[in-house]
Amino acid sequence: MEELTAGIGSRVQHAHHGPGVIIGVKYAQYVITFINKGVLEVDKTDPLFEVLYTENQTIEVETVSQVETSLLKILRLWGGFSEIVPLGDRWIGGNMLLQPKDTSLKPKEVPVEVFFHKIVMIRDRLRVLEQQVNGHKLLSDEDKVNMQQYITRCYGSLTTFNVLFREKEHWFAGEKGGKDD
Repeated sequence: MEELTAGIGSRVQHAHHGPGVIIGVKYAQYVITFINKGVLEVDKTDPLFEVLYTENQTIEVETVSQVETSLLKILRLWGGFSEIVPLGDRWIGGNMLLQPKDTSLKPKEVPVEVFFHKIVMIRDRLRVLEQQVNGHKLLSDEDKVNMQQYITRCYGSLTTFNVLFREKEHWFAGEKGGKDD
């Protein structure tokens, strides 16, 4: 009788590679995307490897096309693909100057494109956090709502930077009528 194997989407922990998600199942190995190490193959009998949460248990081995489809889905979920967000035309080539009150201190000049990229990265990471909170199986609905409200307030705190975005559809939006700016 064949043994059941953890399927695609199972969450795992490896002593050396950290947390990851199974994206493919081979005869003797799992293909795993580790958060900090990327895609690696791990032997199913590796003593440093542990399945934390099993999804899609199966006796089947996945095909390459199924692995590719699963990998794309997981990369989107974990923020591996981020959309291209255009900077407003008037800011292209501009600089942001942070001038201390004490004029004897040197000001800090940052290209607007660099600062904008960091703002977009914060937004993308908040979206991933939002997805992880909503999909978390151990949080109660009340905890999810409370955390979601906190994330919404974070978005609201970032609305000042909406002036940098070319298109309004990319703007941050917090609570309507809230006190955050």
